[in-house]
Amino acid sequence: MPSPQDAPTPQAAPTPAPADAPRTADAIVVGAGPTGLLLAGDLAAAGLRVTLVERRAHTAGNLTRAFAVHARTLEVLDARGLADELLKTGRQLTHLNFFGNLSLDLSRLRSRFPLVLITPQYEVEHLLERRALAAGVDFRYDTELLGLTPHTTAVTARVRTPDGTESELSAPYLIGADGVHSTVRTALGLPFPGESVIKSIVLADVRLADEPEGVLTIGGQGDAFTFMVPFGDGYYRVMGWDRNHEVPESDPVDIAEIRHIARAALGNDFGMHDERFLSRFHSDERQAPAYRTGRVFLAGDAAHVHSPAGGQGMNTGLQDAANLSWKLAAVLRGRAEDELLDTYHAERHPVGAMVLRTSGALIRIAMAHTPLQRTGRAVATRLVNSLRPVTARAMGMVSGIGISYGAPRGAHPLVGRRVPDLALTEGRLYELLRKGEYVLVAAADGPTPTDVPPHTVRAHWARQSSLLVRPDGYVAWAAYAPGKRARRRNERREKR
Repeated sequence: MPSPQDAPTPQAAPTPAPADAPRTADAIVVGAGPTGLLLAGDLAAAGLRVTLVERRAHTAGNLTRAFAVHARTLEVLDARGLADELLKTGRQLTHLNFFGNLSLDLSRLRSRFPLVLITPQYEVEHLLERRALAAGVDFRYDTELLGLTPHTTAVTARVRTPDGTESELSAPYLIGADGVHSTVRTALGLPFPGESVIKSIVLADVRLADEPEGVLTIGGQGDAFTFMVPFGDGYYRVMGWDRNHEVPESDPVDIAEIRHIARAALGNDFGMHDERFLSRFHSDERQAPAYRTGRVFLAGDAAHVHSPAGGQGMNTGLQDAANLSWKLAAVLRGRAEDELLDTYHAERHPVGAMVLRTSGALIRIAMAHTPLQRTGRAVATRLVNSLRPVTARAMGMVSGIGISYGAPRGAHPLVGRRVPDLALTEGRLYELLRKGEYVLVAAADGPTPTDVPPHTVRAHWARQSSLLVRPDGYVAWAAYAPGKRARRRNERREKR
């Protein structure tokens, strides 16, 4: 991975597109991980032509790094009709326990999904790929992006096809969702500043002779840390780290090393055997300075990467995609000006920075080994466990429920906030969001905005206040019913 000082010089300004350059799609998505699949599926569902380029061949596999699907991500999937099906693939946890004493009770979340779903990343990918195929996405597996050329009205991507020939694709916009070693980011000349947080993390998929009591097994003791989670097929993913054995990533891994770390961290190796996958990697904290460069965007790990603590990586990428897709669709369909796309960076870059801070704090707590660091961990644990506002904030950040976006000065206090799944007079909000449009929720005689976006879905509820909900489930506009008494009553209701 290139370091910031080795980053290439940013590309020159866009050039006019050649007159004979064919538009092969409305958008090109690079990378068929969860982020790219959700983006491509959303754009195709909006009636746009989408080409998805993926370097890997299309082969079934169960190698995965992500296992946690948090509440906000389940809401994002619910708005696409996928959450209930995904819930069947894994196990639901309502409590998260870290380092023995730090506990988060997710059942208190104001969400249809007050839980974290433990399921392998490939289950998420299977659902999103099926949806994207049904929507008409043009998949180009085993196709490598070689470079891109931004023009004033389009982006040209040069690719190598499975038979080794090179060709060009062209579209008004291109999205790089191609991971931590993003070719798109490198082609743009963007740095990826940050640092390696943990070196020499070992990874293994093994069977266990003795299953642990809980679904998630997390523990650290002395200089070792171990995380275990079931695949659901009889195998467990085990991740471990030993402060006293940090070796180059090229060094081989064997099951004896995994067992040793587990015994040091947990006091038990649970009879690990029949390993099918062994690897060694390092954990970085990095973030691109810009999520948008002209007509090219970065999303997911191409834009930000952080420690696996808290299981927020895949979730943050999927929420990037949900934020960007409706904006791109609105611009490409002529319903919004290009300036709307600038709000993608403005809204999601601070979220990426926040995730780096929270996951970084969690991993540093886990790595605490000096007396001062362990005292700090004990103090932080007591604060989270005993102070309700601190607990609520911690749960909101980890689950994604507490993430909100900035609002213009003087805007209603609800603008930019995430909307839970409201019970309406007919159905519920997240079922209506499946149309990919704004939803205006109001009483029959409630206030409405003077400028309602085109193709807005109208719905009613029992309250007197009104909300205009963006396609990604955040408040675009809000108003209380006229009258001081009614306004105060509704303000109290909104705070509940």
